[in-house]
Amino acid sequence: MSEFTNIGGLEDFPDEGMVQVTVRGEPLGIYRIGEKVYALHDMCTHEETFLTGGEFDVDDCEVECPLHGSRFHVATGAVRILPATKPVAAYQVKIEGGNVFIGPEKARV
Repeated sequence: MSEFTNIGGLEDFPDEGMVQVTVRGEPLGIYRIGEKVYALHDMCTHEETFLTGGEFDVDDCEVECPLHGSRFHVATGAVRILPATKPVAAYQVKIEGGNVFIGPEKARV
């Protein structure tokens, strides 16, 4: 079994937008900025709600939780603004032949 899962073509994900997909039974938020695509576990670590229900700030590369305003960096999952204190899981992403593939969780730094 491949470590990477094809989730669709790059054109399936709106530029400067976000969508939720399910990969290996987990809800992931997919964030696209031009040719770059990022994937985070879609559940806020402060209060259980979907991050894709919030706002995506393309300029700062952050997603804001719709409940309490915690912000997470979409490339790393790092907390940028409290009240969350734990990062969300970020996943490896590769684009091959115009298709987007989600891989294992990135190592946390």
